[in-house]
Amino acid sequence: MDLHILDHRLRVTSISKSGLVHFTHPLIKLIFLRNRTRCKFFSLTETPENYTVVLDEEGFKELKPSEHLQVESSIWLGLNVVSNGNASSSSQAVGVTKIAKSVIAPLAQQHVSVFMLSTYQTDFILVREKDLSVVINTLEEEFNIYREVGGESFPVHCQDVSNGLQKNGKEAIQPTVHPVLIPQNQFCVMSLDPDTLPSIATTLIDVLFYSSSPKDDAPSSTGQDLDCIKFFSFSLIDGYISLVMDTEAQRQFPADLLFTSSSGELWRMVRIGGQPLGFDECGIVAQISQPLADSDISAYYISTFSFDHALVTEYMSHKQRLTNDSTVLCVLRLQE
Repeated sequence: MDLHILDHRLRVTSISKSGLVHFTHPLIKLIFLRNRTRCKFFSLTETPENYTVVLDEEGFKELKPSEHLQVESSIWLGLNVVSNGNASSSSQAVGVTKIAKSVIAPLAQQHVSVFMLSTYQTDFILVREKDLSVVINTLEEEFNIYREVGGESFPVHCQDVSNGLQKNGKEAIQPTVHPVLIPQNQFCVMSLDPDTLPSIATTLIDVLFYSSSPKDDAPSSTGQDLDCIKFFSFSLIDGYISLVMDTEAQRQFPADLLFTSSSGELWRMVRIGGQPLGFDECGIVAQISQPLADSDISAYYISTFSFDHALVTEYMSHKQRLTNDSTVLCVLRLQE
């Protein structure tokens, strides 16, 4: 398989709910006015706590400093796995599951923190730029690694980016077992032809910036199931649009414009973390994705500024459990 290092230098930011009004203009510009910005990588995810915005340096210029804007200090690079042009069988697991053992687990063993962004089209693994040599050294035996520059792909080897970092020789640290929340929403993972984006502009603006309900309050950290959770993700990356929303939000959009997989699967969420996870802990994604990979269960994974979110097919969700050091985590204990 091929591993591509994308030609984007990314920033991970958070906009507070109370401060959204100060950023509506630049966000609308980044979403709808592609001819007025050079931003090629943009993702906006609303959770009960805040809005997580991941964007390249051109897009980041649109966000003015504010007390309502938090910015993670690192520059992040996007990685993307390509199966040498071979389409995966429809019977195979999709999402983060298919890269859990080949990418996520090895990076966790080398103490490389990852920030995941699954979309309708693919899965982006974000790593800190300063960790790139460790990433390449760790994965070059498994992958042909290429770096994209100006639309072209060039082979990369560890010595090409070496900054004195090699494989981390530290003893592996067992990741913390974080509490999880399991909301009852059913979610859809969909896409949209960018040319039809203006047709849903009013609805999309309303869902992103004006929809609210008493259920939007931040969930507690008791580990109990929730009735529902506010979660909406919009990504516009290299011309491709991906949307993740619950079925209630989906009903607000024209059915003939949004498209999903032929099976029309619905997904259930496992939200990881009782307190904000931060960006330095390693192994959180591996802790969730590896057991799913062992059971060949499809899963999407979306990291946000405060918490992580895994989406598993509703058909399989009530049948599976995740384990960690013989401690059963009933994180997929969904009610039928």
